[in-house]
Amino acid sequence: MRNHLKALRRCTAVGAVALAALSLQPGTAQAAEPGPGVVGGVRAAQGEFPWMVRLSMGCGGALYTRQIVLTAAHCVNGSGANTSITATAGVVDLQSSQAVKVKSTQVLQAPGYNGKGKDWALIKLARPLDLPTLKTADTTAYNQGTFTVAGWGADREGGSQQRFLLKADVPYVDDATCQGAYGDSLTPGEEICAGLMDTGGVDTCQGDSGGPMFRKDDAGAWIQVGIVSWGNGCARPGYPGVYTEVSTFAADIASAAAGLGG
Repeated sequence: MRNHLKALRRCTAVGAVALAALSLQPGTAQAAEPGPGVVGGVRAAQGEFPWMVRLSMGCGGALYTRQIVLTAAHCVNGSGANTSITATAGVVDLQSSQAVKVKSTQVLQAPGYNGKGKDWALIKLARPLDLPTLKTADTTAYNQGTFTVAGWGADREGGSQQRFLLKADVPYVDDATCQGAYGDSLTPGEEICAGLMDTGGVDTCQGDSGGPMFRKDDAGAWIQVGIVSWGNGCARPGYPGVYTEVSTFAADIASAAAGLGG
């Protein structure tokens, strides 16, 4: 059920990517046994994922263009002018003096978003950043294999945000298996699942919402296939993370970005 969506996580734990033991779910987190940090996740190296962005409301995101961040719809409140969000970029350490901080100017939440599916949004920044962007998938060709997730969200269910960017790998989970876990809460045509079904232990968590799930394309370049959306708890066996399927909305995202300019 979506009461454990990672969407809710955006507020519960504004922080590190619980990529190994966390889950990408926006749902409310419940207390868990303390862990040694990210279960299955490790620190990302400076410059490894230069398009990663931390958003001040407690979500992640990726640079779609140098001036537009792609994140989750559940991380924002509607569309329109908005100067309240601060994007932190260019570093893996949020406390680094080298961090680039830029305010938002406008937000576009996916048209028709109602809390189920269509979980994407764009945030326009006050100025372009001199950083690489992350290509997005426009076909389903890359909706398989092993993906990488990264973020500053909690490193365990019920944990707090992290100072350093964490990363982990999660395997694709087919729609039928994922629907077996979530039933009608899953929207197969708009969502893609990933995680260790049998053992759990690797996932995104509170504070990771809106961040990218990505893999290498045929040319060896990173390409975004998902957006951290929701799930039942963090890294629980039998409950994979659920991500917005980027390829489904590629044309809509491109059109919306063009409308924002930048």
